[in-house]
Amino acid sequence: MYEGIHHVSLLVTNLKKSKYFYEEILGLKESKDRPDFDFPGAWYEVGHTQIHLIIHNEGNTLRGTTKLDSRDGHFAIRVSNIDKFINRMNHYGVSILNKPNSITGWHQVFVSDPDGNLIEFNYSNT
Repeated sequence: MYEGIHHVSLLVTNLKKSKYFYEEILGLKESKDRPDFDFPGAWYEVGHTQIHLIIHNEGNTLRGTTKLDSRDGHFAIRVSNIDKFINRMNHYGVSILNKPNSITGWHQVFVSDPDGNLIEFNYSNT
C-alpha cells in the first residue's frame, strides 16, 4: 500500500540563507515543479523523495538550536560515499557529528541546517 516517502517539509526562517545551505553546501538541485504558492519556499529532489523548505512564521516546529543531537528529531539521506560527504562539509566549515561505528551498522554523519533542522547522512557498505 505504501510506496515511500514523497517529501519532508522543513520550516526555515531565511529562504536565501537556507537555499545557500541546501544548494551550495549540500549540492542539491532546486526543483522547478513548485507551484506558485502564496508563501515563500523551495523544493529539492533527493532521489525519489523531495525536501520542501517553507517560510511559515506561525509554525511551531523550529528547534531553536543548531546543536547536533542524533537523538533529536531528524530525517536521513543515504549517500554513496560518506568520505566525500565529510570532505564537502569540512570544506564549507559545517559542524558534523560523526558516528562511523554506529550500532546500526551504518556510518552516520549528522548536520544542522541554519535553522536547526537536523539531517542524518548515512552510508552502508552492505
